[in-house]
Order: sequence, then structure tokens, then C-alpha cells
Amino acid sequence: MTDEVLDLVIAGSGVAGLSAAVYAARADLDPLVLEGDEPGGQLTLTTDVENYLGFPDGVGGMELIQRGREQAEQFGATFEHGSIVSARTDSRPIALDLSTGDTVRTRALVVATGASARWVGAENEAELMGYGLSTCATCDGAFHRGDDVLVIGGGDSAMEEALFLAKFADSVTVVHRRDELRASEIMAERAREHDDVTFRWNTELQAIHGSQEDGVSSTTLVSHPDGYPREKAAADVDVETETVDVGGVFYAVGHTPNTAFLDNTGVQRDEDDYIVPQADEAGRLTARTTVDAVFAAGDVADPEYRQAITSAGTGSMAALDAEEYLDSLDVAPEATPTPSA
Repeated sequence: MTDEVLDLVIAGSGVAGLSAAVYAARADLDPLVLEGDEPGGQLTLTTDVENYLGFPDGVGGMELIQRGREQAEQFGATFEHGSIVSARTDSRPIALDLSTGDTVRTRALVVATGASARWVGAENEAELMGYGLSTCATCDGAFHRGDDVLVIGGGDSAMEEALFLAKFADSVTVVHRRDELRASEIMAERAREHDDVTFRWNTELQAIHGSQEDGVSSTTLVSHPDGYPREKAAADVDVETETVDVGGVFYAVGHTPNTAFLDNTGVQRDEDDYIVPQADEAGRLTARTTVDAVFAAGDVADPEYRQAITSAGTGSMAALDAEEYLDSLDVAPEATPTPSA
């Protein structure tokens, strides 16, 4: 631990963290950005971002992140590798124990650590993750040229994965445990209308077969006309079981917020561990948390929208709220009049 106390540490280097860094650096807060285990966050796994304001022809996710980092550095933000292992918020300054073994002390903290892709609990997924099983089509899709692949999920992410994989794979099958998609109508329509994308309704992935040497070779799927077949199988209800030959499997079943380091800090989280932002006195939403020196931005506090543009917006909010908080610390209390004799 050094004796230096920073004004602001920003945990996370995705869109939310970079937006917070730009605003904080322009306010002369000299923010330190901790890049985390996946520098740049989820957006670096996206090839084309079509709905970010100011890019009518789209922009690559990695390019957008790189531009954001250059902008933050231009105004004075600094970046360091590492993530927060634990945070001690019961005293001031806040002490952050990092994965590098260092401890950083700061007057304020912006949490923009994002969320990580979920697994589905299929047999052999741990053994085959990275060997034909993936959570990122844009990272690994090109390895599956001419393959038949499965996409597990029913939301916008699953539709995006399926459409991207259709550029490379011979066929793409979306496996969904219900008979309705959670995806937005425009994304669902794009996937349904694509000639190389098909759907398996009321079906779940039970097991993945293959080896690390040869990759994924097949899967075991279970289905039931009423949906949720794995639950039904666990309750001894008869389900249909089928072996399907595939060359790859892609998970797109949601994310888990990266907030474990906030255990025992007093920062309120919901039942899914997303940070709960607090409202101001007028009832308007802010980036504040239940700890007055800690602020939240991006997907770590957003289970609903999870868009680059909303992450950027909450990143700016977090920096502005942190600036206001730090300014309040620097305001000297009014002197108490000395009672007259």
C-alpha cells in the first residue's frame, strides 16, 4: 500500500468505465482506471455496433473502445492492469485490494465492472469450453466455417450470435427452452427470416460430447412440448432425448454482474447481484449507491437495457455524481460562532 490517496478509481474499462474516465479526467480528478480481467469489456467481442449515436455506418466494438480509451488518456486518465479482489468501504479513504497484490486508496470509487456470460450447466461444458464451446461468436465463429452449430438462448444476444454465425457455419440452430423468444421483435424477425437459421423450441442442452483434442462432436438435447424439459426430467417426467451432431456450441443465456468484491461493503445489490442505484431527494435516479463514496455505471447496475449507449450515459452520470461528492468533501464547514460572554 502506498501513502498516496487518489481522488477517484474507476473499476472497469468498458464503455461505462471509459465514459466515466473521460468526464472525470476533464474535471481534473486524475482518475485511475483498473482495466479488469477483460480490458474493454463485452463490447470488444462485438464486430459491428449499428446503434451507437454518431456512427451512421456503424463502428467496430474494439474500435469504439480504443477511441474511448484514447479520449480518456488525452484528458489525463491513467490505466492499470488488474481487478478489485475486495473493497474496504467502512473507513475513508476506501481501500481496494487488487488482483496484482497491490492496495490502492481512493476518496471515491466508480464500479463499472460489467457482467460475465453465464453457462447452462450441461455435462462436459467445463472440459470443452474453448474447445468448440464458446460464449462469444464474434471471437470464435470463424473457426466453424462449414460446421453445423447450436446457439443456446432466446434473447437479443442469442439472435445476434446466430446471425453472425450464419456468415460462417453451414447451419445454425437456436435452441430455446420455451416456445417464445425473449428477443426484441426486430432481432427475432431477422433471425427467423434467415435461410440458414432454424429453431428448436421447448428444447434444452443436456450434454456436450467431444474432446479437447478434436473439439465438439455432438450434443444431447432434451425436449418436452410444454417447455423447460430439464426441469421436467429432474421431476421424473418423460422427455424426448436426441443426439445431434454439431461442430460447435455457443452460449447466449445472459450474464452475471461482476460484483463479488462488493461483499460486506454495504453496497446494496438485488437478488441477482446487480447494484441497485439510489434516487435523489426528488426521486430521480442517480449513479449513487448505498455507500456515499461508491457509484455504479453500466451493465453492473443494469439488468434490463445492457446497451453501449446506456452504459456510456450512466458512466457520465457516475463521474458527475462522484465529482459532486468530492466537491462536497472539500467544502469547509461553516465556523461556529463563539458564544459571547
